[in-house]
Amino acid sequence: MSERTDTTPGGQQEELKRSISGRLLFFYVLGDVLGSGIYALIGVMAFTVGGAFWLSFVIGVTVALLTGFAYAELITKYPQAAGAALYTHKAFGNRFLTFMVTFCLLAATIAAAGTLARVFGGTYFTSFVEGIPVTVVAIVFIVALSLLNFRGITESVWTNMVMTIIETTGLLIILAVGAVVVAEGDANLEQPFQLNDGNPAIVVLSGVALAFFAMTGFENAANIAEETQDPTRNFPKALLGGMTLAGVLYMVIAFIASMVAPIDELAANRGEDGSLLTVVQAGPIPVPEMVFSAIALVAVTNTTLVSLVAQSRIMYGMARQGIVPRVFARTHATRRTPWVSIIFTAGLVCLLLAIADVDRLATVTVLFLIVVYGMVCLAAIRLRGTPVEHDHYSAPMLILYAGVLANVAILVHTMIDDPGSIVWCAAILAIGVAMYFVNAFAMKADPHSSDPEPLDPSDLAG
Repeated sequence: MSERTDTTPGGQQEELKRSISGRLLFFYVLGDVLGSGIYALIGVMAFTVGGAFWLSFVIGVTVALLTGFAYAELITKYPQAAGAALYTHKAFGNRFLTFMVTFCLLAATIAAAGTLARVFGGTYFTSFVEGIPVTVVAIVFIVALSLLNFRGITESVWTNMVMTIIETTGLLIILAVGAVVVAEGDANLEQPFQLNDGNPAIVVLSGVALAFFAMTGFENAANIAEETQDPTRNFPKALLGGMTLAGVLYMVIAFIASMVAPIDELAANRGEDGSLLTVVQAGPIPVPEMVFSAIALVAVTNTTLVSLVAQSRIMYGMARQGIVPRVFARTHATRRTPWVSIIFTAGLVCLLLAIADVDRLATVTVLFLIVVYGMVCLAAIRLRGTPVEHDHYSAPMLILYAGVLANVAILVHTMIDDPGSIVWCAAILAIGVAMYFVNAFAMKADPHSSDPEPLDPSDLAG
């Protein structure tokens, strides 16, 4: 985000800084959501649900949209960076609860980076180099991106646009494959309606958490609220519109994948998911394997880099607030990057990807994010009666309550469906809670050792 200037009484930046139009914001949201999730999870979902795994996207997209309404209200009501941490702090005023929400977001980005690193080292990478274990490639990948993070990264609109175009090109190739297959009459129109054995509703729900993973990213829009023109009018339309288009594209791509490639072939790569490449190879369009693999690797790299940058900034922000040890706020003398936070979070990513597969890491990511999204919906309800000095969007109250219930339902079902993930989440949370209380004890013994600062939303921005 550009450097802040004086603000209005409503807490918003001056008009000079409001350079993002509603149309640009729409594409920003679309680019955030259309990341590498769809490249990473098609095979796992096909294995989990069967040919009708696109139905899981229908539910996952719907729940994400319900959460999007809460974000639309809170972003326009409090147009500042920090997102869920800020909303939780304003709604409940509890420092530990704010920490837990922030750490859940941190844990989600760590698990997501591990998920994507394993995908990077899988089928797409072997199109170029074979014989190297997935875990080795994934760890080297994380280390390389962490070094780039250490050097300092200045994101630009053009860079984001190029990456988004490349990522979207891969999805457009899948759409073209589907169109040609249907036109030639070679589509398998029975497979997209076949489910694995078991209760149909339970089978479809078993893939919802994974579909939800592909829809994440929209919450990053909170970081540019202060630079958006007429956010009260433009933000809800751009945010919900971008999420809807991304969701529809995902559902269509999932349907195409199911009618073009056999389910057993899609599911075969679930541990190192390259299933969209399987769809391209099964289709009639002669797309070179290395071309599509390169597109997928760019998508995965872009999303992983954003995750690594976000997690180091979140850790740095918590350290500046004095809620984790102050050492994590240390910056390099010349690079001015939070090198301790970068090393710590990258180390956690490497540890996770070395001992867990794509499916488990994706589920852990979703569990943490569902907690965050549920808290955002609760915050929107609790803050409904809190006035601000400027106009803002108000979501229908029924939708906010539905968002809470939907997130809780997915959370409960996912924990029942994969109880092992609870242990993983508990272990990760234990690290954060231990850091919090050790730091609190140290501060009590020597208040000057940590020098905590008041809660500043910009410090917790991811």
